Amino acid sequence: QVQLAESGGGLVQAGGSLRLSCAASGRTFRSYAMGWFRQAPGKEREFITAISSSGGRIYYADSVKGRFTISRDSAKNTVYLQMNSLEPEDTAVYYCAADLDPGWASGRGYDYWGQGTQVTVTS
Repeated sequence: QVQLAESGGGLVQAGGSLRLSCAASGRTFRSYAMGWFRQAPGKEREFITAISSSGGRIYYADSVKGRFTISRDSAKNTVYLQMNSLEPEDTAVYYCAADLDPGWASGRGYDYWGQGTQVTVTS
């Protein structure tokens, strides 16, 4: 079992940056691919990026490619989401999730979820 806790959300102006962190409990963190999702008010949850268990493979959705960077630090059991050039359209609750399945890059079948952290981008 893995427990996840996001932090780092907040209020930022358009063009600014934020770094989200997702701290994982449990000694099996290295076995999991990790993903970030977001959900804006009135919209479906969006899969935006993920990183393989080894860190060697990464997926980005087109909506964040070139602006967001995912990384992981297995020594700290933490995955990060560096968000640059933020836009009002990035306003959402951001969730991290963990997946043991090979299909982690599809955004489906994630096993464990954090509680989410709010990101608000003002124009």
